Amino acid sequence: MSDATLDPEDNKIIVLARSARARNGAAEGAAVRDETGRTYAATNVALPSLTLSALQVAVAMAVSSGAESLEAAALVTAGDGPADADARAVREMGGTTLLVADPGGTVRPS
Repeated sequence: MSDATLDPEDNKIIVLARSARARNGAAEGAAVRDETGRTYAATNVALPSLTLSALQVAVAMAVSSGAESLEAAALVTAGDGPADADARAVREMGGTTLLVADPGGTVRPS
């Protein structure tokens, strides 16, 4: 899927996820959009005492900011894609769109 075929708001969360990943030099970047259009971008957390995926952090940020549901989520990774638990977290918040892109921003089937 090219940038030209993506909804502009979906493209925006991919750009945010890519930017967060690049800024932190992280393995993953993610962004989610809530029901009001607010966006939350995050990277994975890898501490000795705490490990969270980028999607887990982004979903938690949205929930802790009062989001009642998600419209869409994006994950940027050189890896295979979201873990089952990550996809479940997005779905539990009502998200039906989960975009997965490589570090260059090319969306691939998820």
